[in-house]
Amino acid sequence: MTTNHRIALIPGDGIGAEVLPPAQQVLDALGRRHGFTLSYTSYDDWSCERYLREGAMMPADGIDQLRDKDAILLGAVGYPGVPDHVSLWGLLIPIRRSFRQYVNLRPIRVFEGIDSPVRGARPGEVDFVVVRENMEGEYSEVGGRLNRGFPDEIAVQEAVFTRAGVTRLLDYAFTLASRRGGRLTSATKSNGIVHTMPFWDQLVTERAASFPQVAWDQEHIDALAAKFVLEPARFDVVVASNLFGDILSDLAAAVAGSIGIAPAANLNPERDFPSMFEPVHGSAPDIAGQGIANPLGAIWSAAMMLDHLGHPAAARDITDAIASVLAKSDVRTRDLGGTATTAEFTDRLIAFL
Repeated sequence: MTTNHRIALIPGDGIGAEVLPPAQQVLDALGRRHGFTLSYTSYDDWSCERYLREGAMMPADGIDQLRDKDAILLGAVGYPGVPDHVSLWGLLIPIRRSFRQYVNLRPIRVFEGIDSPVRGARPGEVDFVVVRENMEGEYSEVGGRLNRGFPDEIAVQEAVFTRAGVTRLLDYAFTLASRRGGRLTSATKSNGIVHTMPFWDQLVTERAASFPQVAWDQEHIDALAAKFVLEPARFDVVVASNLFGDILSDLAAAVAGSIGIAPAANLNPERDFPSMFEPVHGSAPDIAGQGIANPLGAIWSAAMMLDHLGHPAAARDITDAIASVLAKSDVRTRDLGGTATTAEFTDRLIAFL
């Protein structure tokens, strides 16, 4: 009996609408090979243009429209003239929080055929995952501004770390490490942040006791950022708070050679709600509409979606094809130093698939 998955497509802004169709092509090809189908519902006008037109990134019942889906595939969010905090808090973050997508998963891999700007980042040696807390931490909604426009104006932003929120993330990260290389690094800054980070460190120590098979250490965020550049091959699973994980994962994508290929998953591990998958590259308004966007970030995100939906073999087919097209083909999009269009690069990848 063929399994059907209901997928919500949110192209969003800029090149988001250009990279999702290639991901769909790959998904449909894998469905035919592995015996599953995907039915898509597209929400084409959930975007910054909608915000400029109607004052909202999505309809008031947008979350309810997504609730019965098995997964969400997002293109990109962001548009000139709309502040980033408006676009993100109007679409991306409400989806993450309404569906309790508390794990942000960012795989980092140096592929053969892509030159890393870091001399020591060699193909086959750099392959790790950043596990970022995705719902609280430094990106809480607690705070505000007072005395706007006056000389004594003040802005207060509170970091919120809960035992439940940190513990569930750590359990996910330690479990992942036990299935990978058995190593975990915790990002901290307890020498300077006097309350939340010692609390984080305490919980890491507590949860580590339940995973004796995992070797773990902790690094202050500033030193860890340097080691991402100096020793990227030493890492397996890196777990971090919302802010630290956000910064580290973008740095790691640059170390891997191109943020244009980097994927991300926003996971509700309990599967009570749909999870969301998205490329990291953003909406790139400077190249939008030219047909030259790199589709690999969206395609790799689609592979992560298939793995989450219970099709690990199909997901591996995609990552193997990505590795092959980069190692064995000279076809490249502009961000990778080539001249291929999005369609040409997609066709070549599907040929390898």
